[in-house]
Amino acid sequence: MSTNESQTARISDGTMTTGEGMRLFPDVEACIDCGGCVVACKRTWDVGPDRERIDIVNMLEGQEADEGYNSQQTAALDDGASPGETNLPMQCYHCAEAPCVSVCPTNALQKSDDGFVDLQEDLCVGCQYCLSGCPFGAPQFPESDEGAAQIVGTGGTMDKCTGCKERQMAGKGPACVDECATNALLVGTPGEIADELDKRDRGTFFNDEAMQVIFGDDAHLFES
Repeated sequence: MSTNESQTARISDGTMTTGEGMRLFPDVEACIDCGGCVVACKRTWDVGPDRERIDIVNMLEGQEADEGYNSQQTAALDDGASPGETNLPMQCYHCAEAPCVSVCPTNALQKSDDGFVDLQEDLCVGCQYCLSGCPFGAPQFPESDEGAAQIVGTGGTMDKCTGCKERQMAGKGPACVDECATNALLVGTPGEIADELDKRDRGTFFNDEAMQVIFGDDAHLFES
């Protein structure tokens, strides 16, 4: 079977597409900041202690949501209310309009035909432009020298979430998705992810600009 072919696997609450055309996306209202996704990624890919390909960002820590919006962060944002403390899994979403690709001066980052944003490490010069361009903090530079990078581009070789491409091409889900205890991480086509969030009566948490970056022409599928 060609590595460009899509497969389906039992992921999250239903059968979702893996491989070609997939997207990764979080359901923030289901995330409990357990760290299982981080551990799964590190164990699966032998990621060292000095780097994380997925991180859970805690926003508005310790704050309560406005009355009536407990555990309804996306509804709160839609209504202009405070969502309270929110846990947001941040990783490479393999964006349709990936800013990291557009700013990379050496073509070390490429949006491949199968939908993944791939890194060719031997072309990376450590300039860290991708780190500045990515709105989601996906690029990591575990051996960076930020001072030198500003002058001569020796900020270390970039590392990031691969989307578990090898697993997906074998019909499996990304390690973080498969081991998420609360199904807070979704993988599938944009339509499948939009349908799943709709079934859960959830929104997207991201603003329109971020959704356009992640999903491109498919961002309209998430409009309520």
